[in-house]
Amino acid sequence: MDTNTELLNYIFQNSQMGIQTIGQLLDIVEEDSFKKQLESELKEYRLINQKARDILTDLGCDEKGITQMDKFKAYIMINMQTLTDKSASHISEMMITGSTMGIIEATKKIKEYVDTADKNIVGLMKDLLKFEEKNIESLKEYL
Repeated sequence: MDTNTELLNYIFQNSQMGIQTIGQLLDIVEEDSFKKQLESELKEYRLINQKARDILTDLGCDEKGITQMDKFKAYIMINMQTLTDKSASHISEMMITGSTMGIIEATKKIKEYVDTADKNIVGLMKDLLKFEEKNIESLKEYL
């Protein structure tokens, strides 16, 4: 697999996990303003996910999504972490933790691929990084 495909699949998987996670949390969240925040994030994850998918298709490659096991583990973890505390503050903290992990991985990927991957694909990775940083700032309001 070439560097462009590797980086695009990372972007695709990262945004796919965001889509899945937020989709599950929207069924749990009760506070309207927080739900709107999550819906806004979901919309952006979907846009990034679609861009990665479109570029992969243009390159003649299939996207490699997250595994069923990873989806299941994330589902169980969310259910366990929200079993006793469904507050916006607690869920916001969970989301900030996830976005922080995303920032760390995105930063590593940018450094790893900046000289070998297509600049537009690295640019999409940078867009994902900025989006994660923006999410943290927006979510702080709910802590």
